[in-house]
Amino acid sequence: MFEKFGEFTSFEEINKKAEELKAAGDREGLLKLCEENGIDREDGEDYMSGVVDELTTLKLAAIGKITVEKADLKTKGMVNDWTDIIIQMIEEDEKLAAAVRSKGKPLYKLLGILLKHGFEIKEKLDDRIVKAAKLDPPIYLGIPSSKDVKEKAREYYLGGKE
Repeated sequence: MFEKFGEFTSFEEINKKAEELKAAGDREGLLKLCEENGIDREDGEDYMSGVVDELTTLKLAAIGKITVEKADLKTKGMVNDWTDIIIQMIEEDEKLAAAVRSKGKPLYKLLGILLKHGFEIKEKLDDRIVKAAKLDPPIYLGIPSSKDVKEKAREYYLGGKE
């Protein structure tokens, strides 16, 4: 996932590396930096050609990290919905965006927290629902709500601070 350049702790670090690559004329390296950090290739091209002064911003770097981790995990269904909620939170909160870029805060650990929470809140479904699904009761289900995802994400990335 972060094979060539490693995991950066901030958008400033990414921009500094991008500046070095641009100064060296290393277009392919710059595009690899973009790929590893979830930054659009077009943004890399624009930066390399001088259309923009910086490669990325705080929020774009955080969203890029989540996007790369999500792709690496090959998430589907409800887990995709959880990551979409996290991306929305990043768009609305710069403190959270900065915390997402921190080393040692991989997405898979937060998703594990949410999965565990789902098991902790599971409830028995009404047998009529289970039978309508042509399944045999009893069935227990627990899926974290968007409110749960937001609370757990804040706790994970910010230590509960807003």
